[in-house]
Formats: sequence, C-alpha cells, structure tokens
Amino acid sequence: MTPHRPSRLLLLAVVAALGLAACAVEPGDSFSGYVEGDLVFIGPTEPGRVSALVVEEGRVVKPGDVVARVEDDLQAADRDGAAAQLKEAEARLANARSPLQRPEEIAVLQASEQRAAAALDQSRVDLDRQKALVPKGASSQANLDAAQHQYDQNQAALDEARKRISAARIASRTQDIEAAEQAVSAARANLVAAQVRLDRRTLKAPTDGTVQTVYYRVGELVPEGRPVVSILPPGLVKVRFFVPEPLLPKVALGASVTVTCDGCPTTTAKIFFISAEAEYTPPVIYSREERSKLVYLVEARPDDPAKARPGQPVSVSLGAAP
Repeated sequence: MTPHRPSRLLLLAVVAALGLAACAVEPGDSFSGYVEGDLVFIGPTEPGRVSALVVEEGRVVKPGDVVARVEDDLQAADRDGAAAQLKEAEARLANARSPLQRPEEIAVLQASEQRAAAALDQSRVDLDRQKALVPKGASSQANLDAAQHQYDQNQAALDEARKRISAARIASRTQDIEAAEQAVSAARANLVAAQVRLDRRTLKAPTDGTVQTVYYRVGELVPEGRPVVSILPPGLVKVRFFVPEPLLPKVALGASVTVTCDGCPTTTAKIFFISAEAEYTPPVIYSREERSKLVYLVEARPDDPAKARPGQPVSVSLGAAP
C-alpha cells in the first residue's frame, strides 16, 4: 500500500510553526555589532600653516571654543586693503554730493552779487529821476533812455550773479552720485568678505563634543579642504549591529535594545534606522547562529553616549535591560 501522505493543510501548519519558532527571540540571544561615531571635521577653507593649537585629543569643547589658528597674514592684509578702498569710495561719494565749488569761491560770487545789487539800486534811482524830469522839460529823452538801459544792464548782472551762486551750490549729476554710491556698496561688500576670510583662520568648534584626533601640529602646512582636528558630538554616536533575516520582524523603529561589551557597563539604545536591503554577513561579524547568511543592518542611538566608544565591539539584545 502507498503510505499515507500528510495533507496540504498539515504541511502549511508545520511551515508556519517553524517560521514562528525562527522569529522568536529567546532570552540571552544577542547580535554582534560595534560603536561608530560620525565625526565633525574642522579645518580652514584656504591652505596655510597652523600657528596655534589650542586643544588636544580628549578635550571636551563647546560651540564657539577656539580649537586652532592658521596663519592669517595674507587675509589681514586683504582686510586692510578692503578697508582703505571703502574709505576712498566714501570720500568720492561725499565729494560727489558736495557743491561744485568750495565755500571760499562761493563767498566771492556772493560779493559780486552784492555789488550788482547796489548798482541796480543806484540805476533805479537815476531812472526814477529821469522819468520825473523829462515831462517837465528839465531833461531830454536821451537821458531817460540811457538811464533805462543802465537799469536793465544792472538787473541782468544781478540775475547772472545769483545764477552763478546757485550753480556753485549744485552737487554732481545724479548719475555721478549713483555711481559713487554703488562703488561704496561694492567696497563695503569686499570688506565684509575679507573680514569673513580673516575670521575663518581662527578655527572654532561648531558644536559640543570631544576632540578625537589632531591631524596637524603647529608649523605644519594644512592643504585646502583638510581638517586640523575632528570632534565627536554626543548626538552622533550610534550602535551598528546586524540582525538575521528571520528575526527582522521583531525589530522596530523606536524600540529599545540592550548594549553590552567587555569591561564596560550595560547601557540601552533606541533603534532609529533599519536597512531596507539585506547583505551577507560581514567576515568580521561572528553570528551566534548560522540559520541565515543574510542579515540587515540596524542602527541605534545610545541613551547615554558617554558609555559608548567608537570602534568598540558590542553585543546587542532586543528589549531594554531589566
């Protein structure tokens, strides 16, 4: 007789049971991992020699603390040159806004105006006298015409003197003033840029943290784009570990894990990243179980970053420590 085969329903039940058994996290199970830190690198934007090193490895710094200084002779010279150019541009703008002639020259024109006004008053008196004498026959029409002509000339001379004074007090043309204002704006912007370049020669910590590595010492030339020191902020320390595929459903974002290592106190961390792609077990990670060759990278942020040291191998267990 043909042996009785288990029903399809029974097979499915067995497979489901095996799957649940694989996903179960037994007490004491842990995953291998290590501590990693995202360093903040501090260096100059332009090459130069280190002139002063204020910190050393292991020093705790706060935002704004000076960590090093780089030679700034060229940047200081550029700043001074930009300041001189700004003063020159401001002087040209003031000259463009000022009258075309000096106050002394305007005073001379005002004296001419007074003389013209006095001559006009005298000619007005003469004209009025001739107008009174001609009808009486005491003076001729020619004398009246001459007095009228002299009066008109003196009036024109006074008008001319006043126009010269007005013209002397007029500043440069609008276009010249606008050009001078733009030159001042450009010079001021150059000064700001030069000051920023000078300030950047003093390297400051952008955040709090611990100095991890000093790459250049006093007197050494720092190439462009290379850091002088590196800082590890507490918030950028993370635990990286690998979870086998069968246990991945037990891992969730925000869940707490227990982190232990040789010779260090037990701490906890919260999962903030789960890789969406599987990878083969890295050769430096030795899994306690060899159920699967596929693992998923998981990252957790320690609740107490001071207890975690970058590069340190750790064991991670799902769930918070009791």
